[in-house]
Amino acid sequence: MRLESKTAFVTGAAKGIGLAICEAFVAQGANVFGLDVDGDALGESFGRLQGEFGDRVAWITADVTDESSVKDALGGARQRFGALSTLVCNTATLTPSMTVEELSLAQWQAALSVNLTSAFITCKYGIRHLRDNGGGSILITASQMGSVAWMGSAPYCSTKGALIQFAKALALDHAKDNIRANTLSPGGTLTSRLVRKFGSAEAAEREWGAPKHPIGRLGRVEEIANGAVFLASDESSFMTGSDLVIDGGYTAW
Repeated sequence: MRLESKTAFVTGAAKGIGLAICEAFVAQGANVFGLDVDGDALGESFGRLQGEFGDRVAWITADVTDESSVKDALGGARQRFGALSTLVCNTATLTPSMTVEELSLAQWQAALSVNLTSAFITCKYGIRHLRDNGGGSILITASQMGSVAWMGSAPYCSTKGALIQFAKALALDHAKDNIRANTLSPGGTLTSRLVRKFGSAEAAEREWGAPKHPIGRLGRVEEIANGAVFLASDESSFMTGSDLVIDGGYTAW
């Protein structure tokens, strides 16, 4: 029980990496409060978790780009569990594969809003709860694309790189509050979103897994969640302002 007595607030919690993080956290003893804009998927996933782990699981449907909704959700999480020790900013959106010339301003701004500004909002109102609890850990899901680039992905690469720098600034600003801030950068990970992009899991593995990842395959959500458990636990107590890269060697090329 590496996270016993901890309480995590997780955005983008309904599926994929976010859900895997929630599953790993609660299995390691944490209370978990999940937020996602997809209420149906969130209710299905967290209803199952609640059936297994009972009152250590709670959730709310909300838009993570809406300031008042996130502020209220954080307050609700604290009211439900008494304290917050961990913030996980995991929400992300993908833009169409286009060059900067082809992208509309609305598409660019949407990526900034969901990928970057949502983390700012969550931290702006979540840090006070961590401070009141005597400190805690902030975990922001970035990407290997925050360190390298991919054609047609300027908004995604830009926002993920910005999140890495954002966490470094948080780490410096709030070390005095006993708050650590780190990013987690997954490589290509086999999720339903990736399957939709490539048409099938087999195509994703064939076209992107083995060719770009020296390990020879895409990652699994459980492997990324293991890194999140480490960052949320006291095992990483001497780690802040860092980027934990779990990318199958993608950035080693």
